[in-house]
Amino acid sequence: MKQWWRGVVGVLVMPLGVLVPGVAIAAETIVFNFGPLEFSIAVESLEQYAATGKIAPDFQDVAARLSDEQLTELRTVLSQRAPVDPITISQFLYSPQGEVMLRQVGELILTRQRVSGFYALRSALILAAADPEEGLTPLNVLRKFPVKGLRINSALAFELVSLVSRKTEETDRAIAVVESIAAEDAIAQSTPPLPSDLRTPGPFNFEVQEWQLNDSTRQREFLLTLYLPEQNLRGNAPVVVISHGLGSTRQTFAYLAEHLVSYGFAVAVPEHPGSNGEQLAALASGLAREITPPEELLDRPQDITLVLDWLTQQYGDRLNLEKVGVIGQSFGAYTALALAGAGINQGALAAACPDSLYALNLSLVLQCAALKLPQFMPPAAPPSLRDERVQAAIAINPLSSEIFGPEELAKIAIPTMIVSGSADTVTPALDEQILPFTALQTPERYLVLLRNGTHFSTLGATDEDVELPPAVLGPDPAIAQDYMRSLGVAFFGLYIAGTPNYRPYLRADYGQSLSNTAMPMSVINTLTPDQLKRR
Repeated sequence: MKQWWRGVVGVLVMPLGVLVPGVAIAAETIVFNFGPLEFSIAVESLEQYAATGKIAPDFQDVAARLSDEQLTELRTVLSQRAPVDPITISQFLYSPQGEVMLRQVGELILTRQRVSGFYALRSALILAAADPEEGLTPLNVLRKFPVKGLRINSALAFELVSLVSRKTEETDRAIAVVESIAAEDAIAQSTPPLPSDLRTPGPFNFEVQEWQLNDSTRQREFLLTLYLPEQNLRGNAPVVVISHGLGSTRQTFAYLAEHLVSYGFAVAVPEHPGSNGEQLAALASGLAREITPPEELLDRPQDITLVLDWLTQQYGDRLNLEKVGVIGQSFGAYTALALAGAGINQGALAAACPDSLYALNLSLVLQCAALKLPQFMPPAAPPSLRDERVQAAIAINPLSSEIFGPEELAKIAIPTMIVSGSADTVTPALDEQILPFTALQTPERYLVLLRNGTHFSTLGATDEDVELPPAVLGPDPAIAQDYMRSLGVAFFGLYIAGTPNYRPYLRADYGQSLSNTAMPMSVINTLTPDQLKRR
């Protein structure tokens, strides 16, 4: 059901494309200010511009204040359709997470009488999604607004534009620093070509088993897919656990599980029931009220601990469960870092969440949910989610900035790899991966940056996928998936299987040799806040 989450992200990203460049949308008319000047634009003028590129007289003054690039982007976004149905968008907008985000947008988009546009915007989004002809596009949302006039909170809009502009510049600068360091490291290393291409399957045959696990203490049942290498089960086979992201399933990273098991790893892939595709399907059908309950922040790491306990009972004589690797994406990456030793940071969350602009960082919706848990409310101390058996972790597109913060990330003492996409609009690269990487103190650390990579670039295809706009999906996912195949084998081969010959495959020069021009990859293992500031 990951297409549900992808569709919702598409809905959330599209309005930013309209609001940020042009700071203007409306019902029948749009009213907003540039300083003391007030402008009014008819929706018909925007419709004309989207259809023909012709700028009507009432749009000329505003258009003159936009760059050619912004105007081109505005014209594209106005008619861009989000792949989401009315029931799905309705359930999302009535969920606690959806309402929080909608209230923030409602402070920016007001009625003509300067009243929050919260209710009008929710109604318009649902009605537009129910339109069988045009569907959910920004222009159709404007047509469905239940008021004749719409006013933009210009002060907040300009503040948002300023924040986005500054954050974009900071992110671009940070990405340039990472790529520069990787290029310098690659030149300094310049090792001969390595003998193996880790993107190709390994020599092991394997079997796949399906199990259902039950934790009676938490009243939680979930499915587990287990990939077992046939030739390697006579001894202590190394173990890797994969934790999927929000709205995904055990099939999302089947491509990676099959690749790792072909190299002799036993791979366990649990399905987290409170944050998988079924949870989002239940939300879409009205059987659940939340995208994911806050308790998932605790349950997910505990699911992995239960899996390791169960594997010890069932396969303890065949698997090495004293030194386990965990890899996760998004919410699964949070899970991996929590198991690695990062704890919930109450102070950072309490300070950041009341004023956080979720429109700039969608992952804060999940991070701030921790404050709703009684276990995290002072004077209670958050429970430790660390599992000492986890001895290496890969976190792809993690959410980490506030829920962990530098203090907790610094406590991770095991080999850790963070994978970031420069075009990730859900867990933004700078805030959620690059800056958090600088907080890591473990000597064995890696930052992998995928230029043009999005939040969905590493996800495998399933039968339920729907087509997404290129800006959301990014370049060919096969590129990122090949990167993860190679990095997964090398990282866990070195730190879990204990094979030193894999170390050169984690160097900058090897990463450069694999790099595809559509999604270039940079690999570094040192980065400081001062480096980000100086360059």
